[in-house]
Amino acid sequence: MTTIDITIDTQTLKVEAGSMIIQVADAAGIYIPRFCYHAQLSIVANCRMCLVEVERAPKPLPACATPVTEGMVIKTSSPIAVEAQKGTMEFLLINHPLDCPICDQGGECPLQDLAVGYGAGGSRFNEGKRAVKNINIGPLIETEMTRCIHCTRCVRCGQEIAGITEFGAIGRGEEMKITTFMEESVDSEVSGNVIDLCPVGALTSKPYRFTARSWEMASHQAISPHDSLGSNLIVQGVGGEVKRVLPQLNDAVNEDWLSDRDRFSYEAVNSSDRLMHPLLQRNGRMEQVSWEKALNVTVEKLREIVNRHGGKSLGALCTPTATLEEFYLLQKLMRGLGSENIDHRLRQQDFRDDIEAPMSPGSQVPVANLSNLSGALLVGCNIRKELPLVALRFRQLVKNGGCIATLNPMHFENNFSLQKSWITAPHHMPAALASVARELAKKRNIEIPTELETDTSVDLNLDSAPEIAEILNNESGETLLVLGQIAMQHLSAAELRMIGSWMALHCGVKIAILPDSNSAAGWIAGCIPHRGAGGVPVERFGRTAAMMTQEPLSACVLFGLEPDLDYSRPASLNRTLESADFVLSFSAFRSAAPSQANVILPIVPFTENSGSFLNLEGRLQFSHAAMHPKEEARPGWKILRVLGNMLGLEGFDYVNVKDVTSEVDIPKVDALYRSTPLLAKLKITPAQENRQMPGEAFERIFGVPIYSIDPVVRRATALQATRDNLLSAAYIHPSRLSELELDGDSLVMVRSAEGLVRLPVRADERVLKTCVYIPTARLETAPLGNSGIVWLDTDS
Repeated sequence: MTTIDITIDTQTLKVEAGSMIIQVADAAGIYIPRFCYHAQLSIVANCRMCLVEVERAPKPLPACATPVTEGMVIKTSSPIAVEAQKGTMEFLLINHPLDCPICDQGGECPLQDLAVGYGAGGSRFNEGKRAVKNINIGPLIETEMTRCIHCTRCVRCGQEIAGITEFGAIGRGEEMKITTFMEESVDSEVSGNVIDLCPVGALTSKPYRFTARSWEMASHQAISPHDSLGSNLIVQGVGGEVKRVLPQLNDAVNEDWLSDRDRFSYEAVNSSDRLMHPLLQRNGRMEQVSWEKALNVTVEKLREIVNRHGGKSLGALCTPTATLEEFYLLQKLMRGLGSENIDHRLRQQDFRDDIEAPMSPGSQVPVANLSNLSGALLVGCNIRKELPLVALRFRQLVKNGGCIATLNPMHFENNFSLQKSWITAPHHMPAALASVARELAKKRNIEIPTELETDTSVDLNLDSAPEIAEILNNESGETLLVLGQIAMQHLSAAELRMIGSWMALHCGVKIAILPDSNSAAGWIAGCIPHRGAGGVPVERFGRTAAMMTQEPLSACVLFGLEPDLDYSRPASLNRTLESADFVLSFSAFRSAAPSQANVILPIVPFTENSGSFLNLEGRLQFSHAAMHPKEEARPGWKILRVLGNMLGLEGFDYVNVKDVTSEVDIPKVDALYRSTPLLAKLKITPAQENRQMPGEAFERIFGVPIYSIDPVVRRATALQATRDNLLSAAYIHPSRLSELELDGDSLVMVRSAEGLVRLPVRADERVLKTCVYIPTARLETAPLGNSGIVWLDTDS
């Protein structure tokens, strides 16, 4: 790095050559007013608010677009600079409406602040102000385009950050307008960031509109529970209600961006569906009771069942969005009662590799370093919808010259270009990944284990394997293999994990096994049936989440999940709950609790709860409660602590949540299988595939839509109104629809080994002809369960 000497406002500084004046000033703590400049966006210098005086320059220069040179003398607040800044402000205010009292940006508006410092007491502009028609760009962002000052931050955010050009400018001069193409909606999963970027009130939050003022709200730092990135949030509220969520700057995690899922999910916590009081089932009806009554009944029933049937007859399922402390106390409670039947991996279907599994899933490459990789392969991963902000890092990787390939069961729209996209049927994915591993091993002169040899029974075109292997063989930098949520929910997920880990161990590739929400904390806290807290193996293995519905349970504990939507086999779970003597549900929402529950205890959502989250790179982050619990709802960890004490179990005398945190030994997250006895069978033929049913057979592609991921997101009304909230339908390739003589208005009966539903069909060119994509985590599709094959009965 070459340094030069400059003087800015009498300070002599050594700075990097080529830096812009505004960057140097910011680093030195010298403020220069600006509107269009943003550190994360390209420089356009179109607002001119940052004009400064530079010695020997004939006129003031824009600080954002003027590079420093040796010996440069800069004055940011001289009479010449201030006069230029005041002149710019006068022009900006010519057409800007005087509607600050009704503007949602009021009180935190850069234009308002700078108008105080640089604006005049009156206007010399006597002509009529312009007015711009507002457009409806969707349920998340409100427009008041008359206020727009044409800084183009929103345009550049879409083009450079989100990777989707949704905003643009039309017209010239005073007639210039920022709008969307053909006045379409804005549908990016990170669209809400333009609200933060807009320096005026032209783009504001539609759900927040007219609900509060910035100066009356209290702010609290929190962590998002909706994905494994752990985005840092600022939760703001007043009067006991959350009003909005903003990003908290953390360059190592989410930078200063937020996904729309993290930004707008707060709507659910103010929902009328919130569960506020304990409920007890009496005579077939749920009745509101006191905490004392609900807890006494719970303790009495659990003791009775343990005494009669033993602890093995108890089972617990936990939401992966729980905090580390809730995971830990739930497993401690269950094991204190003699049960190892506890799991949080609700959508996982293949557990054969549990013994060899790493300490917890995660990434060997820190999030902040993803953009520096030379290549990556995404397997079973719709990264843009699973981890929207991580997708931005991969976009930067491509912009930096790296290459990305994908191996998926269907096409997904990415916001970065792909070097190679390999689409194959779900049951071929393990064999396809094995072929990539073989090709990579050949390139590195590594002996190929017999388990990775070609299975002649697999009818699979392997032409893509050498090209993908070449991307991973790039020796100019690190490469990464990513196993996403589609891979984790695959019927042969164990093979995918084992093959990927073999590649990481022997071929110099880094690996990322993406956890579901806070799943990494669930592993570390011991909320799994084969290991205790800290990864310590248990003497007697309990049942996995899938196994818990294969044999009856006398008592079932459900913590934070919605059984029909969060579990892979809802029909089986419902039968298990029906046959159980006692069902205890911890739920934040009334409609999320199952009808079979005998006792329902109201827990708080993340905005009213304090606890720890462990993200995909093993970063432990603490989330603070932003609001007091509503009415009689209580944090889950407190309820579990009280239950432990009432049951007479040892070690439940905690005073605050950090007492629980300190008890958990948190080893480093390890995303690599240290022992990889590769599973010999690379092609799984589920039993249900052999079952004959009427209609056309299709291989089903699993996938949870971005706004169906957990009970909180599912109750955020604005998110549910977006285009990303896919219709619950059977998505089939157009040519296959033609063969079946179906059209977009058709309804078909879809059958699986577990149940049947009636769904509309939709043409989708992203899907292979032999496959059908049916969204999961939907009430309309829940009866189908986890069946890998479904039958479409077009005559029904």
